[in-house]
Amino acid sequence: MMKSVLAATLMSLSAMAFAQQSVSFVEPANGATVSSPFKVKFAVTGMEVKPAGDMTANTGHHHLLVNATPVKAGEVIPADEKHIHFGKGQTETELNLPPGNYTLTMQFANGLHQAYGPAMNKEIKITVK
Repeated sequence: MMKSVLAATLMSLSAMAFAQQSVSFVEPANGATVSSPFKVKFAVTGMEVKPAGDMTANTGHHHLLVNATPVKAGEVIPADEKHIHFGKGQTETELNLPPGNYTLTMQFANGLHQAYGPAMNKEIKITVK
């Protein structure tokens, strides 16, 4: 009986720790209208930001996807004009986009740029005027 209670408690704590891992946009807010150039700030909870190449457990770095579909868990996030890497551990950037509607997706990945998956993605929609 005691072992099953202990196992259930450990599984619950483990699930809570995982549930607390997330990413968010500090700015801009979802639905915002901005003028280029504009600042984008990222946040992460439950993990630590480290530069690319660092494979310490529970660490990674941000990637910003512009009008691109998130990469599946475990797959490498490409580096191109729609997939911007912040491999030095940056937590903010300035974007210069032409007027229009955009979907920005923040995707957190490990030191080898392998996506952590949906729990570590955050999508917002903005309008650039």
